[in-house]
Amino acid sequence: MGLSRRTFLAGTAALVAAPALAKRSFAREPGAPLPIPSLVDLKSDPQVLEAIAGKSSMLAGATTPTLGYSQPYLGPTLRVSRGSIARPKVLNRLSQPVTTHWHGLHVPAIVDGGPKLEIAPGASWDPELLIDQPACTAWYHSHVHHRTAQQVYQGLAGMIIVDDPGAPDPGLPKTHGVDDLPLVIQDRAFDSDGHLAYSSRRHTMMHGFKGDTVLVNGAVTPKASVPAGLVRLRLLNGSNARIYHLRFADDRTFHQVASDGGLLPKPVALTSLRLSPAERVEIIVDFSNASPVSLLSGPDGNTMMGGGMMGRGMMGGGSDNPPQAAGGTEGEFDVMSFAPDRNKPAAVSTLPAALAGAPTPNLGDPVRTRRLSLDMHGGGMGRGSMGGGMRGGGMRGGGMMGELAINGRAFDIDRVDQELKRGETERWVVSANMMAHPFHVHATSFQVMSQNGQSVPYETMGLKDVVLVQGEAEILVRVDQPASDAVPFLYHCHILEHEDGGMMGQFTVS
Repeated sequence: MGLSRRTFLAGTAALVAAPALAKRSFAREPGAPLPIPSLVDLKSDPQVLEAIAGKSSMLAGATTPTLGYSQPYLGPTLRVSRGSIARPKVLNRLSQPVTTHWHGLHVPAIVDGGPKLEIAPGASWDPELLIDQPACTAWYHSHVHHRTAQQVYQGLAGMIIVDDPGAPDPGLPKTHGVDDLPLVIQDRAFDSDGHLAYSSRRHTMMHGFKGDTVLVNGAVTPKASVPAGLVRLRLLNGSNARIYHLRFADDRTFHQVASDGGLLPKPVALTSLRLSPAERVEIIVDFSNASPVSLLSGPDGNTMMGGGMMGRGMMGGGSDNPPQAAGGTEGEFDVMSFAPDRNKPAAVSTLPAALAGAPTPNLGDPVRTRRLSLDMHGGGMGRGSMGGGMRGGGMRGGGMMGELAINGRAFDIDRVDQELKRGETERWVVSANMMAHPFHVHATSFQVMSQNGQSVPYETMGLKDVVLVQGEAEILVRVDQPASDAVPFLYHCHILEHEDGGMMGQFTVS
């Protein structure tokens, strides 16, 4: 179905309309200190989150127009506690509607922050969020249909930390900003004025937008000063489309201790990991040797031409790959660096063999099977053009006429696609064609049972709310929160251009 002109009006001036992204005249400034988002506690008192337009210093000599929650770019880290009611007040100071979706929180659809819960310019929203789930790292972002990609790209996102005071202490580092670091990793592109650049060409919409500059917490490839000991890194892929293949430059071993839905049963030793859009992992890194080290990523490789194969050197969408990292293998680029400081005491010196308080899946046998196909079609464009951008008039009407869809149907905000029963476990078989897609289900954590016919041991993946589907994935899903026809839940590809383009569906829970 075509996309209306009203839906594609941009309403901001932070992105540039250009068929190709202009080269910058401003220098990247890698190595600046890592910004640490302020910690806002929602365990008791209501707190205001204001969606605002701001100006950020990302490139040397340039001021970049951005969006953020209560700050110029991104938002504070929100802390919520199991057993409490979080009462954020979201105030929209922008000239365009926004929403605030609590990605990873298990809350009713009426407060989930999906596209049917738009906050008009000048209006506010006062949800009450009853927190009842294991400790985990979640996040929040705007979720306005047809504008999610643009608004998240400009900065409307932030991290959430869920605590569980009733669970045993797992013995992990937990001092925010010292040995427990929130790291929001994003790729962005800049025009010759130092403004955020965003191409909405058909190629970009089909592959997802990828930029040539890596930001962590809004800073270009920053440096973190850390204790010379065990440090916990909460990694969030906040990019629109880029998949990161992360390793340390010295190939040191680190340990994954948590996934989207909470702790793993025990630490898993790794030398590299893959992080697709919207996924979170928590890792423990030992910096006790006090040696500085860089965190690198390999190239994305997720393109239609590559058939979804994750090999190196296959870029698609957006601008070029970030610059080659010194000493990295071909196509690798710097994400950030770490400078251990022996004068900073390490609170934790030994990694526990098992993680107390880790959730145990108890989903039971599925009562039915649903099959979902994440579809990309190679047909021609619909009316109008995906060209244009945010600066100088906004995106221009038309659409991709169902090129992006689920089970052959592009998203319709007035259509419910699936009806679930509260508390029932279902088997979902999700397939993807032409490229890999990070598949997300709102309001729950699911268990990945198999990928392409190969079983997935729970202890290696844990509970998830995003799974990268490259071929076929089988997941067990149970939703315990209600959703009505008026305000359903969503499932969708988390390549933001794909969800905006129609690869999204709605479901009720009764």
